[in-house]
Amino acid sequence: MRALNCLVVLAHPLAESLNRHFAEVAAAELTAAGHKVTLLDLYQSEFDPRLTSAERNSYYSERFDAAALNAQAAALREAEVLVLVFPTWWFGLPAMLKGWIDRVFSPGIAFDHGKDYGPIRPLLYKLHHVVAITTLGSPWWVDRLVMRRPVRRILKWGVFGACAPKARFAMLSFYAAEKPQPVRVMRFVGEIRRILRNSA
Repeated sequence: MRALNCLVVLAHPLAESLNRHFAEVAAAELTAAGHKVTLLDLYQSEFDPRLTSAERNSYYSERFDAAALNAQAAALREAEVLVLVFPTWWFGLPAMLKGWIDRVFSPGIAFDHGKDYGPIRPLLYKLHHVVAITTLGSPWWVDRLVMRRPVRRILKWGVFGACAPKARFAMLSFYAAEKPQPVRVMRFVGEIRRILRNSA
């Protein structure tokens, strides 16, 4: 089996969190399978989630100003497997991860503008599997039945459906995360490993 370029992106401010544990499990599973793994901790690396004025001013110009994003852009362009690990807060993406998407999923990196600003053209051709791993304080039925899984819809259809439409998408949600009984955590870790074994 060919070694794949795997990017694991962690977006949680606490060093001792379930999210970090799940990110480390994901990175270890992919590494054990012989893949090349980069673990990007957005907080530890002090990533600035704010779109700069230079970036916004160049968004519709001939060339997007990605001078401050070269390393991030290169990692995303080369990723064949992308794992996002983050908490769901108020049924949305945390600001750090939203900012990473705002800045790095940009023209010339993740997509190109369509003619006359019609549908965008995807550029993440190498990306063939995306796995989103999230924790929620709410029970499963609130996310699924009441809110209809907003984060999943945004990521699957709004982000990756537009920038990497050929990539398979999977989402694993750990509900009632404020009561993480060891048995539930172990079961969820097993599910992460199972999903990632099928990602290559």
